[in-house]
Amino acid sequence: MLTNSGGPIPPSSPFESPSLRLILLTALTMTAFAANSVLGRMAIGSGETPLIDPATYSAVRLIAGAVALALIVWFSMARRGQSELARSGSWSSAFALFVYAAAFSYAYVALDTGVGALILFACVQATMIGWSLKEGDRPSPLEWLGLLTAFGAFIWLVSPGLAAPDPLAAAAMAVSGIAWGAYSLRGRGLPDPLKATADNFLRSVVFLAPLGVLVAIAGLPVHATGSGLVLAVLSGAVTSGIGYALWYRVLKQIGGTQGAIVQLTVPVIAAFGGTLFLAEAWTLRLAVSSVLILGGVALAILAKQRRG
Repeated sequence: MLTNSGGPIPPSSPFESPSLRLILLTALTMTAFAANSVLGRMAIGSGETPLIDPATYSAVRLIAGAVALALIVWFSMARRGQSELARSGSWSSAFALFVYAAAFSYAYVALDTGVGALILFACVQATMIGWSLKEGDRPSPLEWLGLLTAFGAFIWLVSPGLAAPDPLAAAAMAVSGIAWGAYSLRGRGLPDPLKATADNFLRSVVFLAPLGVLVAIAGLPVHATGSGLVLAVLSGAVTSGIGYALWYRVLKQIGGTQGAIVQLTVPVIAAFGGTLFLAEAWTLRLAVSSVLILGGVALAILAKQRRG
């Protein structure tokens, strides 16, 4: 719209600015992703008696996510006048999603929020970068510098010592990150990633049955309080389901490289959430390794964009 002088009419409110809306949406999405770690730690690992066991938390989270994403896709299709829902997911992607969620839950039995988020993020990026190398990508010296810096800091973070995280929990979170990295790789180039994610969440529920059998055979405790169930539903429906819907909307506008860079904020936000809601302290090892891992990955991403 133009003024009498021919110039554009400024937005009546700063929130009507498209760029500001995009910034706020991106910040909200990254906060939702970080909240998954905070909610998981609150439900599974905080206090002497956890609010819910990891298997039940995983089950409720996946089911709630499947319901939320199905509703989002259904409303989106109804708005566009579509009636037929094409199945765009796959069983292999659904299995990777299930492994991510289950390993994530068991890891947070013993990991602090920020440490868990940092290990998860580092392993997601390592999986995707490793696949690129396997496919013939040849990083530049600057990319190698960033990758080696991040990898060295990650090894230091999980190496034995007084401030090191629990090794089994760290290994579980590494498995979770590798699974999510594999899921992300399989989802690249899909015409409608939101529909595929909704379908994969629905398919992943099938794998909860063998998980229940394994829990029964191993004699692991199963329990859930009302608060634990609420946290699991919030993680599945809100910070996962709605979070992914927002993410795919944001990603269309900022692109893959910028998307990878803004995700660097997730472990930092998660660590601050752990401090705020769970009184978790920042250790020197966590602070330094966070700077080196996130800085190294950012350097590698930016150098790759420049090379491209």
